[in-house]
Amino acid sequence: MVKEKADVTVVSSKGQVVIPQEIRRRLDITPKTKMLVYGYRDAVILKKIEVPDVEKKLREMYRRIDRRIVKYGELTQEEIEEEIQKYRKAKRS
Repeated sequence: MVKEKADVTVVSSKGQVVIPQEIRRRLDITPKTKMLVYGYRDAVILKKIEVPDVEKKLREMYRRIDRRIVKYGELTQEEIEEEIQKYRKAKRS
């Protein structure tokens, strides 16, 4: 069991705070980590969140499209719309 411990940090003139190193290590908080910030009563709550890498997903999608074009030829507008509908339906499931 991890022993929880409080620490003190100071707010800079720019409104920045430093998360203590021990906490950053334990929670794997690295530069560019996205944090949800929530003010509740007299507290500020920070929660690490995972944000999907949209650029990476787009590159993967383009690679799939390129492979399909090589294999079957260009897509028609109708085929593109059908694929979009299939993707949206699968995403909702």
